[in-house]
Amino acid sequence: MPGTSPAEAMRVIAGELPDFPHLPELPDRGPGADLTGRTAGLLVEIPVEVTTRGWRLAERPGRDLARARSMLSSDLDVLEEVLDGFRGPLKIQLCGPWTLAATLELPRTLNVAIADPGAVADLTASLAEGAAAHVAELRKRVPGATLVVQFDEPALPAVAGGEVPTASGLSRFAAVEADVLRERLAQVISSTHGYTVVHSCANAVPFGIIKAAGADAISFDLSQLRRGQEEDQVAEAAEAGLGLLTGVVPALPVPSARTDRPGPTGPGDGSAEARQAAERVIRLWRRLGLPLATCPGQAVITPACGLAGASPDWARAALTRCREAGSMLAELIEETGEEPR
Repeated sequence: MPGTSPAEAMRVIAGELPDFPHLPELPDRGPGADLTGRTAGLLVEIPVEVTTRGWRLAERPGRDLARARSMLSSDLDVLEEVLDGFRGPLKIQLCGPWTLAATLELPRTLNVAIADPGAVADLTASLAEGAAAHVAELRKRVPGATLVVQFDEPALPAVAGGEVPTASGLSRFAAVEADVLRERLAQVISSTHGYTVVHSCANAVPFGIIKAAGADAISFDLSQLRRGQEEDQVAEAAEAGLGLLTGVVPALPVPSARTDRPGPTGPGDGSAEARQAAERVIRLWRRLGLPLATCPGQAVITPACGLAGASPDWARAALTRCREAGSMLAELIEETGEEPR
């Protein structure tokens, strides 16, 4: 989410998504609030520090790690206060093991942890332990919630495709084998003992690996989904019962075709856009050959990607449109004559 106020972001989320809120990330606050730093603060016995290039594995804990942990702790305090008495699904987000390994530098070198399989194994084990402790803490703070743990993996396609650059930028690290990708991802997923989502808004998402790793749902940007093998993998995931968190609401305003200016951004004036989002998901279901009756219970409509780069007004409007679009799915399907079960 945009901004620097955890309380304000949490109130917006609880107001716009009362049935499925989430713990916001506010990277505008600086190092420690970003995806890598926030999750690195949960690592067990693996300290980290900030450099001019980003985050790096450190020899001992320092103020950067303390800051990251302090910000997360204060965010949990806000979450606990705003969602006091809440019952229902509550989503939290963590950096996945492969994106963490692709963004954390090794000590005494400029290369990221992907360069060292041993470091990746250690990071994964530490993340699994830290994620388990984090989930346990959330369950104490919001005991009525059913936790949904999302692992963000924007770098997973690059790791799988051998596209992560070396420190020099002149070459790329070799693609990691599918079995290793699955094994490390599964290790972290299984540590939460709950409902898990793997999210990647990049293209060439390895849906089959995510499914094989044991995720309960996959979150992706529909505009990045390619026809053919990728859609077949998504269909297989849906047929296996996985949830599909489908990114169809723009993360940033889309200029109007007639005025070249951003369209409506207020929370009450996006009904047409919400309907269009719902219709896109229904078209996806048809294209994949899935029974429309399963769509309302299996699909969650989301922004195409994170909202940190949006204005506060647009972020609020995007969440509203997601909620409205989701509520339209069953009605629109009924209009086609196939009623959801």
